Amino acid sequence: MIDVNQEKKEILKRYQGLLGAFKVPLKDHEEQMLRKALKLAIRAHADVRRKSGEPYIYHPLDVAFIVVNDIGLGPTSAACALIHDVVEDTEFITLSDIEIMFSPAVAKIVDGLTKIEEIFDQGALSIQAENYKKMLLTLSDDVRVILIKLADRLHNMRTLDFMPHDKQLKIASETTYLYAPLAHRLGLYAIKSEFEDLAMKYTEPEMYNEILTKLQRTASERESAVKEFIEPIEKKLSEASLKCHISGRAKSVYSIWHKMKTKRVPFEEIYDLFAIRIIVDSPYNREKGDCWAIYSILTDIYRPNPDRLRDWISTPKNNGYEALHTTLMSNAGQWIEVQIRSTRMEEIAEKGYAAHWKYKQDQAFANQESGLDTWLNKTREILAGDPKDALDFLNEFRQNLLNEEIVVYTRKGDLKTMPAGSTILDFAYNIHSELGETAIGAKVNHKLVPIQEVLTSGNQIEVITSKRQKPTEEWLDFVVTERAKTHIKNYLNEEKGHYKEQGAQILKDYLKEIKRPLGTDEMSLILDKTKSKTKTELYYRIATEQLRKEDIWAVFEKQSKGQNWFSALFGAKENPNPLTIHDAIQQQVKDKPESLMLGKDKQDIAYEISTCCSPISGDNVIGILMPNSVIQVHSISCPNATELMSKYGDRMVKTKWKESEQLTFLVGIRLSGFDRKGIWREMSGVISRKMDLNMKSIDLNAAEGVFEGTVMLYISNVDSLNALIDELRKIEGVDKVSRMN
Repeated sequence: MIDVNQEKKEILKRYQGLLGAFKVPLKDHEEQMLRKALKLAIRAHADVRRKSGEPYIYHPLDVAFIVVNDIGLGPTSAACALIHDVVEDTEFITLSDIEIMFSPAVAKIVDGLTKIEEIFDQGALSIQAENYKKMLLTLSDDVRVILIKLADRLHNMRTLDFMPHDKQLKIASETTYLYAPLAHRLGLYAIKSEFEDLAMKYTEPEMYNEILTKLQRTASERESAVKEFIEPIEKKLSEASLKCHISGRAKSVYSIWHKMKTKRVPFEEIYDLFAIRIIVDSPYNREKGDCWAIYSILTDIYRPNPDRLRDWISTPKNNGYEALHTTLMSNAGQWIEVQIRSTRMEEIAEKGYAAHWKYKQDQAFANQESGLDTWLNKTREILAGDPKDALDFLNEFRQNLLNEEIVVYTRKGDLKTMPAGSTILDFAYNIHSELGETAIGAKVNHKLVPIQEVLTSGNQIEVITSKRQKPTEEWLDFVVTERAKTHIKNYLNEEKGHYKEQGAQILKDYLKEIKRPLGTDEMSLILDKTKSKTKTELYYRIATEQLRKEDIWAVFEKQSKGQNWFSALFGAKENPNPLTIHDAIQQQVKDKPESLMLGKDKQDIAYEISTCCSPISGDNVIGILMPNSVIQVHSISCPNATELMSKYGDRMVKTKWKESEQLTFLVGIRLSGFDRKGIWREMSGVISRKMDLNMKSIDLNAAEGVFEGTVMLYISNVDSLNALIDELRKIEGVDKVSRMN
């Protein structure tokens, strides 16, 4: 039974909480604007409820609270957050109405926040990518759109429990792929960490709950360790008359899990489970000196790790982050990370771009361009560039989002900022496309190097060219910038285009001999089976005899042996266009708990087990219908699956292993430990005799008393794999055993 009066009280309570989140008193016209926005939102979302059963109005109220409390934006942004869904969800409110009721600036922000309802064009590969593109394009006008969108996504993630599992995976993958890196780039570290933790809660629920439980179990232990560690620090800082606030915090679940994966160790071997933060209250002109003074005091008390000192005060990060980071050895023999920063630096670290912008209004900071300003300017250049396919646009933007940057110099001393990992060829294309196309090498700091040489900060570069040089496919293997990749692909496609008509005619002739038409379905099949990325590439390969008549005929010989995959899955006579496939998948998922059962019999539905993560029976998996009509099966935790679910989340196919099937899968095991006579014989005995498993290959190396290596073997399911790992760990001398990614 819905208690309307109680819900009205709750709405008022949340609205008062929003008003209380502002750090400075609101002016009369600002309060009026917020009241007007709340009334409009209540009217627009009347009688609408979320999946949780709560009134929809709770959502915009909570988003507005995050915008003010967690991000630090002002009343205009809060008003936009309150009405961010009204245009999309109602027929009686338009953007013109918003402009009249509020202002052109509010209308522009709301427009940027409004989701795309229509499909941009029938050939669009990813509706999600189009949505991202529209949202990100607003960076050119008003960064507040992105910040409010991050708040909207954060509240959706916090309430994701009430969504169906496939929607949870799609939204969590989008969050990991785009929103968490975006929050990080904009300096919102707390929000970035919460995004990662919440996404892991749905993509890796067992591991998430296991780490969370262990953190809760060891909480009192950590509190005692923190107290013991900071007591002598507080005393020394007080004696030095430095006004500081010291706190300890546990590392996020995701960061611990990431460290467990990269170091291939269990939770019990992760020792830096918490970090200490020291915030000093200093005026701007004394911040740097006070932070280094604190560092000096710390190193008088505890021994520092010289390899772990990070000075982001002298050289702030690209997103404006400033701090000193060091790692100290505690009296308990444990490495502990310590972060030192001023009150101003802390506010920028917590509130990101909003705090950065607030300080830019101060005359003392007005003329200082930070790394965040540089990044935003570069992002705007990308957004203002040539029109791109949504996926290409997203890939380029994300690369710009994630990449750290280096600073290099031209021969004349002009400064150029490039993504870390850039090569000579990337640099040449950054200067001019013709320079890139004719580059044969360079002089870096007066030393000759090849075009694939990776640059480092401080390099001075003079590109050397030749009129005989021209781009090749191999260049794509080592360039990292989207600009270089685009120019190389365009050049190669233009070259291949000369063979287009010739290759197309030859293909028609080949198919005519076996009485096959060349329709959309046939072309998709040929592209897939010949691993040709585009029609142009296919025609080029045919015209240059890289693909022969027999290769094309073989495509249809293989297909005729099995039933059409789409017919088997959806009962259709032929493959319709991708949007119809999407609709059919949605219906199939609705009708059956699982749409794709994985087992020996591939005649039912054709699918591909991805080689990037090589899932085995028992792994949580997901099927994704790709644009070429192939269903790819990935482990849910696979980074590639995260990207694919983010881009093609509307094409996910529920997938499950057939329990009765006795399949075997090729799996890699990585081992390391202390070498001794007979240890390999024991490991081999466990694998072959005790576990009765077949090995494919062994690669074992030992030196100076330690060994490491890999074993490739055939195994039926995850339970058997885990049992094998447990048995191998029992062997004396074996230190680490893990499944290879």
